[in-house]
Amino acid sequence: MSLTRRSLAALALASFISLPAVAQDKPIKVGVTAGPHAEIFEQVKKVAERDGLKIQIVEFSDYIQPNAALNAGDLDVNSYQHLPYLEAQVKDRGYKISPIGYTVNFPMGVYSKKVKDLGALPSGARLGIPNDPTNGGRALLVLESAGLIKLKKDAGLKATPLDITDNPKKIRIVELDAAQLPRALDELDAAAINTNYAIPAGLSPVKDAIATEGAKAPYVNIIAVRTQDKDKPEYAKLVKAYQSPEVKAFVEQKYQKAVVTSW
Repeated sequence: MSLTRRSLAALALASFISLPAVAQDKPIKVGVTAGPHAEIFEQVKKVAERDGLKIQIVEFSDYIQPNAALNAGDLDVNSYQHLPYLEAQVKDRGYKISPIGYTVNFPMGVYSKKVKDLGALPSGARLGIPNDPTNGGRALLVLESAGLIKLKKDAGLKATPLDITDNPKKIRIVELDAAQLPRALDELDAAAINTNYAIPAGLSPVKDAIATEGAKAPYVNIIAVRTQDKDKPEYAKLVKAYQSPEVKAFVEQKYQKAVVTSW
């Protein structure tokens, strides 16, 4: 399966073309993770309803279930993941899922209740990162960009702790489920936490993070559907509702640069 930015850009452009009314017998079931993704989709739902789309939002507490449920037909759409994560899931699990449009970006931050700067971490400090391949690699790249570690040159987005080539402070990497990292922060010296889990835990990426991901990182989130359904006109209308001025204004006001729109 090829999940290219070019195809997504074309789909995003197509979503703004005027579309005919779509008869809808039942609501579109959209899977999201709790927190910002759910909050944003509540606004999308309002915009979509004005265009004749009925939306049912289904919240999940982890990253695994929304794709499993979509692939199984228990959801029609999901909106919670970035493109590298979906690509890894498609490769590893054989899902027939495709992206249909970009949504928002959640720059990853590193947080600590013990130090104010990554450089102040003691030798042998325990630092948590997500245990899924793409977000774990993402966290390691943040640590590398902050000068804490060095990775193999060819490690790329799927870097693992085994790719660390230089670790002068002998930092101990602790891999945990992404959703568990905010709760584990008291027991760790620091943790790289996805913003959609940081915000509900009361952590501000702008005010509290001691290191943050660069603005150009390739982790813009997407709306995904089963591949066989990707050309359905109601889903193009859904993307249009998401990429609306009303939703953009909500994101900018609500999250104050902690979440960045992609359109």
